[in-house]
This record gives sequence, C-alpha cells and structure tokens, in this order.
Amino acid sequence: MDLVPALEEPLKKVVGPATAKVMAEHLDLHTVGDLLHHYPRKYAERGELTRLADLPLDEHVTVVAQVATARILTFNGGRGQRLEVTITDGSGQLQLVFFGRGIHKPHKDLLPGTRAMFAGKASVFNRKMQLAHPAYELLKGDPDNPDGAEDAVGSWAGALIPIYPATAKLESWKIAKSVDAVLPSAQEAVDPLPPSLRDGRELIPLPEALLKIHRPHTKADIESARDRLKWDEAFVLQVALARRRYADAQLPAIARRPREGGLLDAFDAKLPFTLTEGQEKVSKEIFDDLATEHPMHRLLQGEVGSGKTMVALRAMLAVVDAGGQAAMLAPTEVLAQQHHRSITEMMGELAEGGMLGGSDQGTKVTLLTGSMGMAGRRQALLDLVTGEAGIVIGTHALIEDKVQFHDLGLVVVDEQHRFGVEQRDALRGKGKQPPHLLVMTATPIPRTVAMTVFGDLETSVLDQLPAGRSPIATHVVPAEDKPHFLARAWERVREEVENGHQAYVVCPRIGDEDDDPKKAKKKAEEEATAEKRPPLAVVEVAEQLTRGPLSGLKVEILHGRMQPDDKDAVMRRFAAGETQVLVATTVIEVGVNVPNATAMVIMDADRFGVSQLHQLRGRVGRGSAPGLCLLVTEMPEASPARARLGAVAATLDGFELSRIDLEQRREGDVLGQAQSGVRSSLRMLAVIEDEEIIAAAREEAVAVVSADPDLEHLPELRTALDALLDDEREQYLDKG
Repeated sequence: MDLVPALEEPLKKVVGPATAKVMAEHLDLHTVGDLLHHYPRKYAERGELTRLADLPLDEHVTVVAQVATARILTFNGGRGQRLEVTITDGSGQLQLVFFGRGIHKPHKDLLPGTRAMFAGKASVFNRKMQLAHPAYELLKGDPDNPDGAEDAVGSWAGALIPIYPATAKLESWKIAKSVDAVLPSAQEAVDPLPPSLRDGRELIPLPEALLKIHRPHTKADIESARDRLKWDEAFVLQVALARRRYADAQLPAIARRPREGGLLDAFDAKLPFTLTEGQEKVSKEIFDDLATEHPMHRLLQGEVGSGKTMVALRAMLAVVDAGGQAAMLAPTEVLAQQHHRSITEMMGELAEGGMLGGSDQGTKVTLLTGSMGMAGRRQALLDLVTGEAGIVIGTHALIEDKVQFHDLGLVVVDEQHRFGVEQRDALRGKGKQPPHLLVMTATPIPRTVAMTVFGDLETSVLDQLPAGRSPIATHVVPAEDKPHFLARAWERVREEVENGHQAYVVCPRIGDEDDDPKKAKKKAEEEATAEKRPPLAVVEVAEQLTRGPLSGLKVEILHGRMQPDDKDAVMRRFAAGETQVLVATTVIEVGVNVPNATAMVIMDADRFGVSQLHQLRGRVGRGSAPGLCLLVTEMPEASPARARLGAVAATLDGFELSRIDLEQRREGDVLGQAQSGVRSSLRMLAVIEDEEIIAAAREEAVAVVSADPDLEHLPELRTALDALLDDEREQYLDKG
C-alpha cells in the first residue's frame, strides 16, 4: 500500500514492545498513524477540575483533583492497614483506597493540597463512590515559577490536559507520553482533502490539526482541529459511497418502462382513491430510475401507513408491463403472507392472469415461503421459471439456489434492518443483468444516518399520511403511582369493543418459555437479586384479562413461537373481526393491517425502544375511527424511561422520535453490527450533531467523483481511501 512509511511504522519500534502489545490488544492501535488518530476524549483545564459528581459507575475513569485529606486506618485487630485519601474538585468528593504494602508511596506523595491525575475503576463501597488502588500522576508546579503551582509541567506544559480513552492496563497519561513520542511524525501525515476544498472551507492542514487535537494551548485550537478532523472522516466516507454509486451507475440493467394501456394503467383506473402528492412524487422518482439502463438503488422511507406498499406495487406492475418479473422480500412468513393477501386484494382480477375469470392484462401473483407444502412449492417454482408469475412475494426462501426466475427486473426488500446485505446481494445475482432494487423501511431514519449507513442508496421519503387515516392519541399510564389509571385503560378497551372496534394488548415476553424447571428457578433467582420483576408475558396477561377486566370478550394470543399455520389462523380471525382483543408480542410490529383496530395497550412500555413504540402504535387508527395508544409503565416520574415515553406521547412525527432515540442510544446501536466498517471509521464525527458537515461532504464527494472517478489527480485521497477500506469494510460497502 502506498502509505507514508512514518505513519505505517509499527508502534513497538516507537513506544516499546510491552506498551505496544497493550495498545494493540485493548485499543486496536497498531501503527504510529493509528495512535495519532486516537484522539483525547476530553480536556481537563488548569483552573477547572473534572466533575467528580458525574462519574460513571463501573467504568475506567481519569480525573484531575486535589487531595483534601489522607489517613491510615488499621483493621483486622491492627494486622492490616489501609490508606484512605479524599479528593475533591469543587463538584463533589471521591474516596481513594490503597491496601497492604501498596500504601507507603501514595502516603508520601498524596499530601493534602497536592493536585494529581487519578485513574481507576469507579465502584461503590458502603454507599460511597470510590477508586481502589488507582494509578496516579502528580501535577507539580514549575520550579522556575513557584507561584505557578497550577501549571502542569513536562508533557502538560499547556493549560489543557488531554484525557484519552484509556484502559485499566494503560492510563491516560501513559498514552499521552506515547503520543508525545509519535507527534513529530504528524508532519508527514498525507492530507486527503483536495486543496481547493480545504481552502474553500477554511480548514487547517492535517499535520496542524493532529498537533492541536493532542496538544492544544487554547479552546480555539481544539475547535479548529475538530472541525478539520470531522471533515476528513465525513469526506473520505462519502467519497467511498459516491464511488460505489458511480460504479453501480456503470452496471448494465434493462430499462423497464410501463406500457401504455397495460397492467399499471388498468390498476390505476380501478383505484377507489387518488394517490397523495407524496406518493405521486416518489412514484415519479422510481419510474425515472426504472427507465434508465443502470440499476436503481433506492431507499423508500415512510411512516407506518403512508402507503409504501401501494408505491412499491405500482413499481412492480410497471416492471411486469415491461416484460420483467418483480420479487418482494419480507422478513417473516406472517409478513409475506400478509403482503400476498393485501396485494392480491388490491389488484383483484388483475392478480389472476391466466386463470378463469382473470383479466387479460393480469398476471399471476405467487407466494413462496419455507413452510409451504411440496406441491404448492413446486408449482410456485414453475411459475417463476416460466415467467407465468409476474410478481412473487416471499421470505428469504426466495434466495435459495433452487429458485430460478424467467427475467427478474425488480427486487423490493421490506424492512431493511431485518435483512442483511448478503441476502440483498444473493437475490441481486438472480437476474440476467442486475435487477433494479427498492428497499422499504417504516423506521424513520434521520437524514444523516441514511446518508451514512444507506449511503449507496438514493433516498425517497413518504411523509404524508393518506387521506382517511385518523389521528392517534397517545397517553402514558403510570400503573405504579396511579393504579386507577390502569383500571380506566381496560374500561377504554371495553368501550372501543362495544363500539364495534378491536384492540391490541402488547407484552414484551411470551411467557411459556419456563418449561425447564432448572432454568425457571435460575431466572427467578436472578430477577430476585436484581430486585426487578420479569417483564409481563402474553400468556399470563391474556389469562388475567379474560378472568378480570376483559371477561366476556373474545381474547386470543399471538407470538413468534406459534406454528406458522396457527399464527395465520389467529391473524385471519382478528382481521375478520371474530376476535375482539389480540394479546401479542411485537410480532405485530410490522405489516399487520386491521383498519377496525382502534386501541392498543402496551404493557411495560418502558422496555421497548422509542422507534419500536412508534412502529407498534402505527397499527391502530388505520381506518376512519381515531386511534388510541396507552403506554403502561411502573417507572417513576423522574426516570429517563418515563421521559422517553413522554416523548412518544407528545409527537406522532417518526423522524423527530428517531432523532430522540438516536441521541439517547448513541449512533453505535443504530448503525448496528452490520455497519461496523462505518462505525469503526467514525472517531470524531457524531452522526446526529454533524448533520451539516455530512450533507456538505456528500455534495463535495459527488462533485469530486463525477469529475475524477478513479481519483487519478488526487493520490492523497486514494491513500486515505485505501486505509479506510481495508478488506472487511470494502466487502461491507460492496455488499451494501
């Protein structure tokens, strides 16, 4: 790899083999360049100390503080000794303890009034926060300036002390000393940003940014360094994604244009309603993509019930009109069956091509799932290979080697986050030429996450609800503080049912998993020690409701461990209105469409994520009657969990909620394991806060790549890309 030797130098040559081994094993740092990109987590200021009051428990922490008191205590009848030191920073106090032979040096060093950096794991003993046997480094005054005891000398000559992400085996100040050893190499860092971009955005050169991030003299130094380093990350990643999109645009695909007077026109003519403006706009974006001779790669985001399936179906019909086949992939069998049912209902006789009573312009809509019988499966496979079936709907069973298509033109993937990139890829290989791809998700993804994680897909957003969709009122029901609220919740469910409607009750757990008495006993013990009751379970809640507040109503249960046929039968009875209340797990989260269901009670709502609650709530209010969603919790009013539920109750805007969700969970969880390549390359960039930088970097990246796809005139940028796209990440982006 054409990288500058100084930054490729193995760390063991510079910091010694023992330190290098710890850095490699615990911090994944192997070269001088890796260490230069291991940025301080925060900076302790000369006059201002870290807040001891905010220390996280059970984490390795580094604090700068002053010794208040130090005393030696004896225990075990005078046979044992321990040194207790109290340190303070103005916000609070923290106790340090040293035992046994290890107390003599700290007793000599840590005199009242001394300032030092301390590192260790924060734990609680006797209800007090403490660090046991912390490592420490004294911050001495400057001998030439006796009044300047506040000035840290040596490696902390500046006013700001960098505090690095550290481990128990390697304290922050030891990392700082290693950084001192490699800092001169920063001068040789290759600058990936084109000079015109750097000058246009007034960004400092990379060597200067590395120097300022590690050894700042002022807060302005830190700011200018951060701005520059964030741009590097955003820009290099967006260039990688822009090159993916550019390469995809060079792939051949068959243009699929709808035929006049064909299947799509016949379908539109019998629609009982007009499409929303949003549906029209997104459909146009999709049809424009389908008409080109390179594969469409589009992400369709839309709130639950915004009519995504309608948009996807019209795209599939356009492809069938153009002589191709369309496949729709769902994450579960229940969902595949549901899509099959709703699409055949929407199409009516147009879905019965080649059958008696079917339409001349019709096509066959085939279902293919893993649990189908042999005969049905054989027929479905035959329909696909002959081209008899224009539309096929199925689970990942569609990806198996045996499945052959006559001419696959479009793949629609439902609920991307449940569906890996490998599967997307395998299906893509089923066409004679790469098929067009439409990915649908009902999880609103903040724009920047879409640009980072799904950066190889163009994005369309459906944010209007179709006419006739009703508003959903959401309320938090504090069962612990106000038990009568819960009683009222069940009365509301009864009222809805008496008015001819239906209701869902959602629980976090199934409840019959404790058949093994040993496991059940162990689980009970764990929960008792955690002083936390187990989450409410479908089986038990259904039983209590039928005996108690909902007695006399027709109540059924639904969960993921039921046989597919049983699940389907339960769903059919609920859809037909035979069942009045369905007690279920989150299997109903995606795709269940029963317009007559108007009420939902979510038990232990604090155990679900914000986006998941929003998804669940979208299952009610799908008809003309208004929806009601009740979030039941035992969490106290001041808890973060209650604040989360309050946020869900306060807005129906999924994009707003996904921002809240992301800010609370940090982007790591959202980017998820599949995107580890992206995540491990973002050290400075925060996906939500740095929205403007990511958007600007994307624009710049597109301009650079369209002018110079192979980056021939930007060798430094190519070098940075090679470093970002090591094998694992290259594969991730390729599969994306």
